[in-house]
Amino acid sequence: MPVTVLLVDDEPLVRAGLRAVLEAQPDIEVVGEAADGAAVIPLVRRLRPDVVAMDVRMPLLDGIAATRAVLRTVAKPPKILVVTTFEDDEYVYEALRAGADGFLLKRARPAEIVHAVRLVAEGESLLFPASVRRLAARYGERDGRDALAGARLTERESEVLRLMAQGLSNAEIAGKLVVGTETVKSHVGAVLAKLGARDRTQAVIAAYESGFVAPR
Repeated sequence: MPVTVLLVDDEPLVRAGLRAVLEAQPDIEVVGEAADGAAVIPLVRRLRPDVVAMDVRMPLLDGIAATRAVLRTVAKPPKILVVTTFEDDEYVYEALRAGADGFLLKRARPAEIVHAVRLVAEGESLLFPASVRRLAARYGERDGRDALAGARLTERESEVLRLMAQGLSNAEIAGKLVVGTETVKSHVGAVLAKLGARDRTQAVIAAYESGFVAPR
């Protein structure tokens, strides 16, 4: 089954470019387009895409509000990949805090766009650690301290969270810790459950905002 994608951007040229790049891949199918976040929920319910590539700045309903609405109202929400011009935009950080699974720069090369869609479709988070550190330092409200303080992470879970914050995948974490990938998945699941996080992105944001991982 191909990975299905909904494109949401108010610029027709951006949508056309993303469609051309993605539809050149045999395992990816673009199932719909929208020019504003206000159209996302009915399209998600009708088309059931695996991934929504969502512009962060749109005239009627921006990507932050649209992300919150999808996660709040859709029973089995798709993965959300925020598409942005500037990686250090406050809108990007707020979209990640709202529940987006990662972000993609509009200037990204075709191979990077395809990789991003595949990665989030598989349940991984797409983070650029240096960018997230800058965003956390600039915009983070550091309101996650209590969540981490009460999480009672084990030493190994804490180690896994720090590696997640570096942007490492499960396979890369397994290599670092010299354990199996399934063991890492188990630790990641435990971290998410203890933090009450929807996904890896939310856990990493909490780690930065709590001061558990220091932006630098």
